[in-house]
Amino acid sequence: MSAVLVEEGPDKGAIWHFGEPNHEQRALVAGTAFADLSHRAVLTITGVDRLTWMNDLATQEFAALQPGIWVESLMLDAQGHITHQFFAVDDGETLWLHTEKEKEEPLLTFLQKMVFMLRVEPKSASGTHAVVRAPGLHDGIGGPYAIVPRTELTETLEAFRSVHMQVGTWALEAERVGAHRARILFETDHKSIPNELGFLNGAVHMKKGCYPGQETVAKVFNLGHPPRRLVLLHLDGSMVHYPATGAKVFSGEKEVGYIGTVARHFELGPIALAVIRRTTPVTDVLLVDGVPANQEVIVAAE
Repeated sequence: MSAVLVEEGPDKGAIWHFGEPNHEQRALVAGTAFADLSHRAVLTITGVDRLTWMNDLATQEFAALQPGIWVESLMLDAQGHITHQFFAVDDGETLWLHTEKEKEEPLLTFLQKMVFMLRVEPKSASGTHAVVRAPGLHDGIGGPYAIVPRTELTETLEAFRSVHMQVGTWALEAERVGAHRARILFETDHKSIPNELGFLNGAVHMKKGCYPGQETVAKVFNLGHPPRRLVLLHLDGSMVHYPATGAKVFSGEKEVGYIGTVARHFELGPIALAVIRRTTPVTDVLLVDGVPANQEVIVAAE
């Protein structure tokens, strides 16, 4: 079957599936699948100060980052709200980032404003390089990833296709939701802080030095609880329709949150990531657009 494309949202224009999404998911779990992520944005940061500079700006530990190691990171505003999510690897000379296409311009603008007198140069590389989800067992952050020149993209995909199965975003998103990984533009809003979304000790390094927004992350972690929590919802599989991103979540008649990503998982069935009030009892059966849903705890309520 020919590829079916994503029609809207951050992945618009990417391949959604090839007609057998369950088969694609199984191949992804087995490590025998790959995906074309060339719709995502790519940025580069060159210069001898790039790692220590990024270490001062982002939530991840970059100062000691070894070449070839992929990491996930966030950018926060001064109040600790999530403004950017990206994935990065250093090759010894250049720090490569990939992120959502619609976040490319604001992220690049922010980075360029923060250069000051340091020896760093952030640039867009979306026109010359592309992201591929390479074959292999998942690495915990959505990869293994590879950055390839766009002039070699077709050749690279054909080489992978000769021995592996190409999959679409249906399989990738089902794997992400099942693994409890939040994604900006889906599970985030203007109030989101890392503590709510399961980012601590992952995209957020808890033992590094200061960075914008760190005070909020540390204060909530040490002195209290976040006001909301990420939860995995197991949706009633007997329903004909399923809620969309942004749909309101109810406990009884009380609105308690919103849906992030809905996915059909080959083993778990219809599932979704949602952000709800922390105080919502974990035993409550929730309702989303008429669909009942049981909770699976990701971020603890207490």
